[in-house]
Amino acid sequence: MAQWNQLQQLETRYLEQLYHLYSDSFPMELRQFLAPWIESQDWAYAANKESHATLVFHNLLGEIDQQYSRFLQENNVLYQHNLRRIKQHLQSKYLEKPMDIARIVARCLWEEQRLLQTATTAAQDGQAAHPTGTVVTEKQQILEHNLQDIRKRVQDMEQKMKMLENLQDDFDFNYKTLKSQGELSQDLNGNSQATATRQKMAQLEQMLSALDQLRRQIVTEMGGLLTAMDFVQKNLTDEELADWKRRQQIACIGGPPNICLDRLETWITSLAESQLQIRQQIKKLEELQQKVSYKGDPIIQHRPALEEKIVDLFRNLMKSAFVVERQPCMPMHPDRPLVIKTGVQFTNKVRLLVKFPELNYQLKIKVCIDKSRKFNILGTNTKVMNMEESNNGSLSAEFKHLTLREQRCGNGGRTNSDASLIVTEELHLITFETEVYHQGLKIDLETHSLPVVVISNICQMPNAWASILWYNMLTNHPKNVNFFTKPPVGTWDQVAEVLSWQFSSTTKRGLTIEQLTTLAEKLLGEMTCLEKAMCQLLWLSDHLGQENMAGKGFSFWVWLDNIIDLVKKYILALWNEGYIMGFISKERERAILSPKPPGTFLLRFSESSKEGGITFTWVEKDINGKTQIQSVEPYTKQQLNSMSFAEIIMGYKIMDATNILVSPLVYLFPEIPKEEAFGKYCRPEAAPEPEIGGDPMSTIQPYLKTKFICVTPCPSVFMDFPDCELLGNTFPGTNSGNTSDLFPMSPRTLDSLMHNEAEANPGHMDSLTLDMELSSDVASPM
Repeated sequence: MAQWNQLQQLETRYLEQLYHLYSDSFPMELRQFLAPWIESQDWAYAANKESHATLVFHNLLGEIDQQYSRFLQENNVLYQHNLRRIKQHLQSKYLEKPMDIARIVARCLWEEQRLLQTATTAAQDGQAAHPTGTVVTEKQQILEHNLQDIRKRVQDMEQKMKMLENLQDDFDFNYKTLKSQGELSQDLNGNSQATATRQKMAQLEQMLSALDQLRRQIVTEMGGLLTAMDFVQKNLTDEELADWKRRQQIACIGGPPNICLDRLETWITSLAESQLQIRQQIKKLEELQQKVSYKGDPIIQHRPALEEKIVDLFRNLMKSAFVVERQPCMPMHPDRPLVIKTGVQFTNKVRLLVKFPELNYQLKIKVCIDKSRKFNILGTNTKVMNMEESNNGSLSAEFKHLTLREQRCGNGGRTNSDASLIVTEELHLITFETEVYHQGLKIDLETHSLPVVVISNICQMPNAWASILWYNMLTNHPKNVNFFTKPPVGTWDQVAEVLSWQFSSTTKRGLTIEQLTTLAEKLLGEMTCLEKAMCQLLWLSDHLGQENMAGKGFSFWVWLDNIIDLVKKYILALWNEGYIMGFISKERERAILSPKPPGTFLLRFSESSKEGGITFTWVEKDINGKTQIQSVEPYTKQQLNSMSFAEIIMGYKIMDATNILVSPLVYLFPEIPKEEAFGKYCRPEAAPEPEIGGDPMSTIQPYLKTKFICVTPCPSVFMDFPDCELLGNTFPGTNSGNTSDLFPMSPRTLDSLMHNEAEANPGHMDSLTLDMELSSDVASPM
C-alpha cells in the first residue's frame, strides 16, 4: 500500500483534494480496501485496450469477492454491505464498458501522484488502522486450540531431543572413557582396579537405563503427536477445506460469496511447519541411534514407522493444499463461470495453501484438459507459482490467457462413451500439475477445476449454464464428469433457492415467495406448499432439462437467462426498487388488479418471449362500468435500446375511439403514483437556450422539440377478445416490434390535436390538459 499509505499521511489541505477525486464512479472505499492490488495494475494500458480492460475488470470483481469474504469472517456488516453495493454498481455500469472504469482509475492514480509530488510535508511512518479482529465458530476455535497445542508439543519435543542428545553424549563419553581405563587397569593393577571399574560400570548402566527411558518416552510421545496431527489434518482437509470447496461451488452458481482462503492457509502452513520439525527430530533420532545403540533400542523398533507416518502426513497435506482458488471463467461473462467457449480467452488461478518462502518460483504449473474430447489448450499453459502477484503474498499462479481449440476427429471429436450426451451436458476437467522437491522429498501435486462445459456457440450458453447449476446444486463430487449419464433428481426447495440466486447475485433483490410460487406453478402445475417441497424434479423432464418447454420453441433456461439479461441491462434500477412484480400468473394478476381503481397497473415478464420481454397490465372500465384488464404487447431489448422503460411508462398513451390520447397508467400496484415511482428515472427536460444574439425582435424561429411516446390504438377494438388480450404497443397502421412503436410528435402538434378533440369532447378536458402540460416543451433554436 505504498502510494495509498503515503497519501494518508498528508496534511489536511491535501487530503481535502484527495477526497474530491473520488465519487460513486470509483468509490474511495474500494480504493482503500484493494489499495495494493489497484496500484499493481496497469490502468493506463487498460484504458486504451479493451481486451486488457475486460480482463482487469473481471479480476477487480474477483478481488472484491475476496475482500468481501474477509469482512464476512470479521463479521463487519457495514463493510459487507458497502462492498456488495459497490460491486453491484460496478457491474451494472461498467460490465459492458470496462475501458471507462480503467480511465477513471488511471486518472485518480495520476492525480494521487501529483498530490504526493506537490506535498511539502514528508509522509510519516505507520498505516491507518484496519480492523483485524475475527469471529470464528466454536469448531474453529477448537481447531485453532489444537494447532496451538501441536506447536507447543513440538517445541517441548525439541527440548527433550536436546536433553536426549546431551544425556547420550555423556553416556558415550563415560562409556568410551571407562572402556579405555578398564583395559589399562587390568594390565597394570589387577583386581584392585576391577572393583572401581565395576562401580563405574554400575553408574554407566544407570545412565543407559535413563537414556533408554528417555528414548522410549520420546518415541511414545512422538507417536501420540503424529496421531494428534493426523486428527487435526483430517479436520482441516476433510472438513474445513471441503467446506470451502462446497462454498466455492455455491458461489459459482450465484450463492453467497465464498470465504477467502487466508485463514485456511495460516492453519495449513502452521501444521506443515510442525510436521517438518517433527520429521527433522525423527531424523535426529536416527543419527543418535547410529552413534549409540543397544539391545531393545526403541529407536530401532519404532523410528521407521514414525518416519513413514510423518512423510505420509506431509505428502497428503501438500496434495490437499494445492487448490483452484478461482475457477475457469471467461472475462466477458464473469457471472457464468465454468462455461468456456472454444476460441475465447478464459482465466483461472491456483494456489498452494502451504506458504513456504523457499518454494517461491520453484513450482512450475502445467495446465491440461481431460481426454473425453480432444482439445488443445492455447496461450500460456505453463506458469511458475510466486508470491508477488497475489494481494496477500500467497503462493499462487494466475492463468489469464488460455483458450481451447477442439480437434475434430470422427464423431465430432467425442468418444463413444459420451456420444449419448448433448454438448451442453458434457463435463470436462481442467487439470493443474506440478512437482515439489522439499527437504529430500519429491511430491507430485495435481488439482482439478470444477467440471466445465465447453461450448462452440454463445447461443449454447443458457443450456450450458443450466448444466452447471444442476451439477453444483446436487453434488460435491469434484470429478464426476459422467454426472449427466444418470443425473440425480432435485427438490423444488433446492431449485427455488438456486433460481433466486440468479437474480440476487447480480442485483440487489432475489425472488420473493410469490415469484417463486409462480415459477413453481409454471414448472410443476398447481400444488400445495407441502407438495412442492416434497416434489422431485427430473433433469430430463421437459421443463428442467435441455428440451423445449411444452408449446414453446425454447427451453426454460433460455427463457430465464434472457429475462435475467433484460433485468441487468435495461431495468435494473426498477427491479432493485421492487417495482417489477415480474413472475405472476394471469389468474393471480386478475385477482389482485380487479378490486383496484382504474389506472392501477403492474409490471411483469412475458412468458412467450424467448428473448426476454416485459409488459404492463392495467385496470380500466368500459362504457358500461365493467372492469377490464388490459396488457400491452411486451417490450423487448430492441425497443428498450431506444427508450428506457421508465420513460415508456411515463409517456405511454392509448388512443380511444374519439382519437383522444389518454394515459391508462396512474398508480403502480398497489397504489404508488406513477410519477413518484418512475419520474426519477426519466431524463430531465433540457431548459431552452436563449436565442442567438439575444435580440427579442429576432425573426429566427426555434425548432420544436419532439418527444417519443408509445401509443396504443383504441382498446374498444379488442372488446370481443378475452380479457388480458395483449394490446399492440403501436400506432394504428404500424408494424409491431419496430421503431414506429415510439411515435414522434411535437408538443405543438399534440397540443393542437388535444385542443381540437377537447372542443368536441368536453368531458375529457381534465386528462387532456394534463397530457398537454407533460408534453409541451420548446426546443432550443439552431
